[in-house]
Amino acid sequence: MGSNGSRPLIGVSTYLERAKFGVWDVDAAVLHRDYLDAVVRAGGNPVLLPPVGTWDADGIAFLDGLVLSGGADVDPARYGRPRDPRTGPARPERDAAELDLARAAFELDLPLLAVCRGMQVLNVVLGGTLLQHVEGHNPAPAVFGHTGIAVAPGSVLASVVGLATTVHCHHHQALDVVGEGLRVVARAPDGTVEAVELPGARFVLGVQSHPEADSEDDRLFAALVGAARERGVR
Repeated sequence: MGSNGSRPLIGVSTYLERAKFGVWDVDAAVLHRDYLDAVVRAGGNPVLLPPVGTWDADGIAFLDGLVLSGGADVDPARYGRPRDPRTGPARPERDAAELDLARAAFELDLPLLAVCRGMQVLNVVLGGTLLQHVEGHNPAPAVFGHTGIAVAPGSVLASVVGLATTVHCHHHQALDVVGEGLRVVARAPDGTVEAVELPGARFVLGVQSHPEADSEDDRLFAALVGAARERGVR
C-alpha cells in the first residue's frame, strides 16, 4: 500500500489545457475537483498524474489504484479509423500518457476505474474501436444528462450498484468494437455500452457515465478504494 497506510493512494489522470487562474493564462494540468472529492469521500488520497513525462509500471508502482478521468476525444488514429468531422481536436500528449497508464496498471494488476473517456482509452488499449458520434447522451455543454442502465447479473458492477441504476452522462462518443478480454456489463436503453469489466483482473471497471458528478453516490469510488486497500495488504 502507498506510504499513507490506511488511506490508499489513488492516481487520477489529468487534462493538459489552457487555463486561467490568478494573474496567469497558461498551459496547465487541470482536473475537475469532483474526482478528488469522490476519492477522499471513499477513503483514499488522490494523486494527480499529469500527461507529461514517461508513465510505466515502475513510475506508478507507488500507487494503490488508478482513475482514468473523462475529457477530450481519443484521436481515431490511435484505433486505426479515419477522423469524423464531429470528433474533437486531438490531445496527443494525453492520449499517449493514458494509454501508457492503462498498460502499466495491467502489468501491476492495479485496481482501475476508467471514467467516460477513460473507458474509451481502456477499450482502445485493448484493441477496440470507438463510435465517433452518438446522439442523446450530451444535452448541452457543461450539462450532465441522465440515463437508466441495465446491468449484467453476476458482474462486479452489479455487486456494487445492482441490476439497474440511473447515471450521469455527458459524451458524444461510445464503444464500438469491444477490446480483447473486456466484457460488456451494462447498456443504456438505446444499446450504448455503459460499462465494461476485465474478467481475471483484480479490479478493472470502465463506465461511460460520470460517477464523480454524483456526490450522493460514491459506490464506484468506494469499490475502487476497497480493491486498492485489499491489494495493499496482500
